Amino acid sequence: MPEAAIVIAQTKKWLSTIVIGHGLCPFAKSEFDNNRIHYAVIDGRDLESQMAALLAEFVALDKDKARETSLLIFPSAFSDFEDYLDGLALANAVLKDAGYESIYQLASFHPDYLFEGAVEDDAANYTNRSPYPVFHILREASLEAALKSYPNPEQIPQRNIELARRLGLEVMRASLASCLT
Repeated sequence: MPEAAIVIAQTKKWLSTIVIGHGLCPFAKSEFDNNRIHYAVIDGRDLESQMAALLAEFVALDKDKARETSLLIFPSAFSDFEDYLDGLALANAVLKDAGYESIYQLASFHPDYLFEGAVEDDAANYTNRSPYPVFHILREASLEAALKSYPNPEQIPQRNIELARRLGLEVMRASLASCLT
């Protein structure tokens, strides 16, 4: 497993060059520029320690209102996308069972992200592909406020799909690969 500092640097590069650089998330730039994103590299390979880390992030977000969002990065776990989806389902159950539903929500990113019904080589999959498996914890209230101030937020996913396809598979693949150098 790469050192945590390297994993975080690669994740930041992905955010700046792909997520922000391609405008996939119109809300990310402000939080990135103002250092309001927390990066947690999770070493544990077992679900128990991973879910404990998730709960710890919820508590940390509760205590630190200056921390807008957290990225839980799993460089040595969830390499298989189907295993990742199982872990994400468990993480959402933990979120609900711990009483954090409507307070936080999880967004998902994975190096092999594949939208349901999509083919492997569809460039649109790269809208959710990241250097490492990631659970992104978002504050519901902040998300709702951001969506209210953004024109036609329901069009963001379709716009991202169209952009990724227009850029093409090779550009999207190379952009992601460049984050690991």
